[in-house]
Amino acid sequence: MTEFYLEDLHVGDRFGSDTIEVTDQSIFDFARQFDPQPFHLDAEAAEKSIFKELTASGWHTAAMSMRLFVTGQFKPVGGSIGLAVDELRWPQPVRPGDTLKLETEILDVRKSRSKPDRGVIRIRNVTTNQRGEIVQTFMAFVMVRRRPPA
Repeated sequence: MTEFYLEDLHVGDRFGSDTIEVTDQSIFDFARQFDPQPFHLDAEAAEKSIFKELTASGWHTAAMSMRLFVTGQFKPVGGSIGLAVDELRWPQPVRPGDTLKLETEILDVRKSRSKPDRGVIRIRNVTTNQRGEIVQTFMAFVMVRRRPPA
């Protein structure tokens, strides 16, 4: 497994992920704990909703995306330390039977002005389903360790 220091990262670098399959049960389980709205908890209620069928909570989609990010190809040394998230969007709902994957793109790389042992990158994460439809996007700032002096 390759771990990345700030000096290893460049604008335009892209990193993929494995996949997650979404099930009715995973939607119900997440909704019961974190987003107990009827259209996430009950198939009949979902049919009467704006979605016309069962859909995952956007926060469930975000949680699955986070798992894909952490277990994906992008492995910063010491882990991914999030500093901020911007522009979180859910352009398409996630449904049972969907298979999600994530791509991370490096948008900016800079050394920290106040902490010489680290830097900050700006990333774009895009989560898609098996049809290539975008189901979530967001930008984030992530702290990354710098390579120690030799």
